[in-house]
Amino acid sequence: MSSLQFFWFLLIGILFAGFFFLEGFDFGVGMSVQTLAHDEHEKDQVVETIGPVWDGNEVWLITAGGAMFASFPYWYASLFSGYYLILFAILFGLIIRGVSFEFRSHMPKKYKNIWNWTLTIGSFIVPFFFGILFISMIQGMPMDANHNMMATFTDYINLFSVVGGVALTLLCYLHGLNYISLRTEGPIRARAKNYAQVLYGVLYVGLIAFAVLMYFKTDFFQNHFTVTLALLVVIVLLTVIANISVFKEKELLAFLASGFTMLALVALLFSGLFPRVLISSIPGNDLLIQHASSSPYTLRIMSYISLTILPFVLAYTAWTYYIFRKRIKHPHAVGVQQ
Repeated sequence: MSSLQFFWFLLIGILFAGFFFLEGFDFGVGMSVQTLAHDEHEKDQVVETIGPVWDGNEVWLITAGGAMFASFPYWYASLFSGYYLILFAILFGLIIRGVSFEFRSHMPKKYKNIWNWTLTIGSFIVPFFFGILFISMIQGMPMDANHNMMATFTDYINLFSVVGGVALTLLCYLHGLNYISLRTEGPIRARAKNYAQVLYGVLYVGLIAFAVLMYFKTDFFQNHFTVTLALLVVIVLLTVIANISVFKEKELLAFLASGFTMLALVALLFSGLFPRVLISSIPGNDLLIQHASSSPYTLRIMSYISLTILPFVLAYTAWTYYIFRKRIKHPHAVGVQQ
């Protein structure tokens, strides 16, 4: 494996980590529209917290997919063909939640609730099926020598993958609640903290189930025991920090801790895959990094371009969040026109 191949594998991991840190709280906020807010004023307040940034956060996913296509075309081909229906479900969720932002703001009041529901449902669908996808990847899927998947329904949907999907959805929801607490004022802020205090107890159970199933269902502990154990400990510690921060009303720390939990999960996935990009349940058919990549020349040119553009993208993203840093007040308190 060359240094460029490793660099692009690492970069794709960073892009997915950035996506789940930023878009993770977007999903959580979207779920909160129908599960946390009590009236249309509060729903508007919740949506306004991510109004200026949600579409920019999705660019991280598009960039990760584009980077995978250009740097690891064989990984891209096997992944997108083998997970066609799972990825279609994710795309469906992204579409319905995307259009709901625009439609809900222009619909008459009696139809507005339809788009509130599409926003909530779409925000549930995406992290759940991403969890299904990632768990089935680390379990290993039946692939032939040409890395074509021959999976059945139970290879995708089983106890481990459902637990992973629910756990990732709950993490996103909590990340969104922490973001709402950080970005709002009024009753919705206190309610988000109360919900988070209860749900962290549920998350601990989910994390224990996830760790136990990982031990018995994957080779992560056998092949990467030290790294896997260390990352699981980090995930638990970050969850505890976030939980304590919620009780102590340290909102920024709670939000950062839940966000770093997302980063640790992506690190766990990619460290367990290494030096593979897809794990086969049939011995000898794993797709390795060194066999999945583009030519050295392509990787070299792409590296020059990405290292030139990336600082500007990060600077623009940071500037956007700085500009829209103020808390969103309850519409009744500030007289926002509905």
